[in-house]
Amino acid sequence: MAISVSDKNIVLIGLESVGKSALFRGLTGEAAGDETNYRGSTVVVRAAELFDHSGRLVDTPGIRVKEDSESTRLALRQIDQADTVVLVVRGTHAKAEIETLFTEIKPDMGQRKAALVITFADYASPELRQLVTAYRQQLGIPTVLVNARFLNPAQRDGLLQAIGQAAPMLPGQPISFLPDVPLVKPQQTLFEHPWLGPWLSLATMALLFALPVYLAYIFADWLQPLADERVISPLVERLAPLERFSPLLLALLAGDYGLITLGWYSFLWAFPVVLLIGVSVAVTEEMGLKDRITAALDPWLRRLGLNGRDLIPVLTGFGCNVVAVYESRACSACTRKACISLIAFGSACSYQIGASLSIFNAAQQPWLFAPYLLTLFAVGAIYTRLWHKPLLPSAIIPLADRAFLQAPSWRGVGWRVKAVLKKFLLEAMPVFFLICGVGALLAYAGFLDELAAWISPGLALFGLPGEVAPGIVFSIVRKDGLLVLNQGEGALLATLTTGQLLVLVYLASTLTACLVTLWSIGRELGWRYAGLVAGRQALTAVVSGIVLAGVTAFNF
Repeated sequence: MAISVSDKNIVLIGLESVGKSALFRGLTGEAAGDETNYRGSTVVVRAAELFDHSGRLVDTPGIRVKEDSESTRLALRQIDQADTVVLVVRGTHAKAEIETLFTEIKPDMGQRKAALVITFADYASPELRQLVTAYRQQLGIPTVLVNARFLNPAQRDGLLQAIGQAAPMLPGQPISFLPDVPLVKPQQTLFEHPWLGPWLSLATMALLFALPVYLAYIFADWLQPLADERVISPLVERLAPLERFSPLLLALLAGDYGLITLGWYSFLWAFPVVLLIGVSVAVTEEMGLKDRITAALDPWLRRLGLNGRDLIPVLTGFGCNVVAVYESRACSACTRKACISLIAFGSACSYQIGASLSIFNAAQQPWLFAPYLLTLFAVGAIYTRLWHKPLLPSAIIPLADRAFLQAPSWRGVGWRVKAVLKKFLLEAMPVFFLICGVGALLAYAGFLDELAAWISPGLALFGLPGEVAPGIVFSIVRKDGLLVLNQGEGALLATLTTGQLLVLVYLASTLTACLVTLWSIGRELGWRYAGLVAGRQALTAVVSGIVLAGVTAFNF
């Protein structure tokens, strides 16, 4: 029997890592939901129909910094029918989080109906179960204690019933009068060690992302020649007669930047990385490990204008910059621009990594890949700090303690991966195909060749011969465009010194983000900001490239 829910829109509000996503999937029947950016704000919310189709559930980002709470209030005002708010707090820190939420959003609650959901019932102290009734009476709103990760049908119906019975909170009731609840402390690990924790976290994150990228690279490298031989090449041969009737159509479909040739290549190299990194991130999130790692690295990243959470999108960029830009929606309002800047400059995507490895191998200097990544990381950190302010400690809303470590819920892992793949297929891939068309038109018109000829003289600033210009120009359209220099079995590369080779790959990687990344930034944060990112990145790449050329000239 379906439980009637009177409101069409029900909004979940809570701090970070309180279990809102688990509640969302439990109440919507595992739906991935549709993401929406609300006009006038940086808030991206997920929405889907409730399990019984009696209402629409909206999941807002977890509040962590003051700017986030302001944006959340703005989003609430813009959801015209959102007169029911579900406050979500952890059972292990219920009173502290209720006080924080009321401080941040109570002025904008008005007469909206509300309900309180207390999660982490499996970790809550026995006293909390006895105090749920007291909370319900003192606040005047339905209050439910649940284990959000494992909702059974009876618990789900109970939640829907609480939402249906939501009521305005009692006026003038001081939250400080709520009974205190003994805090349940999560497990202590080496990640919380003051000096070992950050280094252990950094090594763990590197492993969690390096392994998926490496496995995806091996898979794509194995599959590409087979697909080229058995599918792509025969298809291109069948389309060859189009050259007599419409050479432009042939270029759009099967040229170097064609929808069939480059489009398939983009999918082949990006999809496995997105899938495997999605699984890696989902497992660490479900285990609570990601919260430990990001908390340990937060002090370091704050100096760059980031916080610990922003490390996830940055590392995701090593698979696909476009997906990383979309993943940055989870960043705080005051750190998202810094995060996107670092992604565009310092996150070497799977195409870029593959092309760089190929170039270094063709030049018989594969060992240069390590110095290249180290240079990219170091200059990327300087670049982000140069153009963005440090994150002030006063901007952070203190969160109560670290996350609990627990076995992953494979249902939860599947739900998170499903959401990532949906975002990739419906948002990232269409942009890839659009850029294919743009690149094909530019190549067909001869614009790319003219641009390469135009910048050739300027390469003398970096100690590079003009002949390498096509590789740098083509890398603007697609980061593996550098592979054009592999022609002639790498004869041109063999003439370069070790220093010139390093500078060449570094410039191709950093002079600008690829067109598909800039397009994504423009769609997310506006075309003016995308242009600003491109200008800052070009200036930083030119200056650092000249410095790198000078350093390598004396050392290689």
